[in-house]
Amino acid sequence: MNFDTMTKQPPAIALRAMLLGMLLAGACNASASDAPKGMLESIHRHATLTSSVPDNGDLNPYAVVVAPVSAGTIQKDDVLVDNFNNVSNLQGTGTTIIDYRPSTKQTKLFAKLPVKLPECPGGVGLTTAMTMLKTGWIIVGSTPSTDGTTATKGDGCVIVLDPNGKMVAAWSGPTINDPWGDMGVIDNGSTATLFISMAGFGLPSPDVLDKATGFPVIMHKATVLRLNIKIPDGKPPVLVDQTVIGDGFSARADRDNFLLGPTGLALGPDQTLYVTDGLDNIITAIPNAATRTDSAGTGKVVTKGGLLSWPLAMVYTPTGHLLVCNGKDGQLVEVDPAAGKQIYSQWIDSDQAQSPPGNGDLFGIALTPDGQGFYYVEDDMNTLVRGGK
Repeated sequence: MNFDTMTKQPPAIALRAMLLGMLLAGACNASASDAPKGMLESIHRHATLTSSVPDNGDLNPYAVVVAPVSAGTIQKDDVLVDNFNNVSNLQGTGTTIIDYRPSTKQTKLFAKLPVKLPECPGGVGLTTAMTMLKTGWIIVGSTPSTDGTTATKGDGCVIVLDPNGKMVAAWSGPTINDPWGDMGVIDNGSTATLFISMAGFGLPSPDVLDKATGFPVIMHKATVLRLNIKIPDGKPPVLVDQTVIGDGFSARADRDNFLLGPTGLALGPDQTLYVTDGLDNIITAIPNAATRTDSAGTGKVVTKGGLLSWPLAMVYTPTGHLLVCNGKDGQLVEVDPAAGKQIYSQWIDSDQAQSPPGNGDLFGIALTPDGQGFYYVEDDMNTLVRGGK
């Protein structure tokens, strides 16, 4: 199904893009004048590329993935975006993935999964945990619900799709409970290693409140799971083994955001896995993520507080920095993890309808293939945006 008309921006979106560009001309540099230069300082243009809403009306774009190869209906450098909500805006019910092709500026529906899958406890609600492997297989997490809250959430699963959008396998079990955040990946072709945060363990309904705070109770049971897989020639990936390499992360049910838990996972070249924990407003590091045989707990603190404001999705830049989406104010923050220093921030979503502007609007992020910019989604407008020089 092709819905090319989605590439035609309605006037409101075009106007908003223009206003955002004007605002970004005066982007916020919160660092001192002698701070180290980074990627974010060079980003001055933000272009809305397409709507993320397919014909079935799914909303709330989460994951952003750039195709590493051409396979099936996907061309190399296509941008895949999945949706977490259905047309009724119920969280944990989105079942679709769209495919935006930068070379033609066309958007099409790539995959539409059933609402319920026998292999996926609780149903389907696609999350930020998504990747495409060099062999063409797409792997995506599901954190399902039936009423849009954690009161009816299932344990979910990890779903494998072929490059034509057809489901071929799903993994579930006691270590898999609501695969939630960005997927860290080591892709060797015939084998791969995936890192996924699991945020659903023990999470109650948002109506279960902590008497001391008045907010839903905070659980400290979220994990980071490493999954080693092999990919036989012409056959779907097979899960070989799995190891919990991080645990004790905070998670909490939330009516507005479904749940708050570890979301951003980014792998450094030295196999350090960086993790954002929004509830604790912190980024931590798990060393030796690809080889360790035990859990590092919540890892070593990289940076906390400051410009961070509920850090969500995160990506590792070619220069060794982290770009982190703030959940509470629409800003993107650049962090030098080696120095443990926050070096810059930029307001990439300034929607005045939220307080503070852009609150709750940002989620998935991915670098462009040339490493000079990034794609991100704006949940308030259900759009895919490109930030570049």
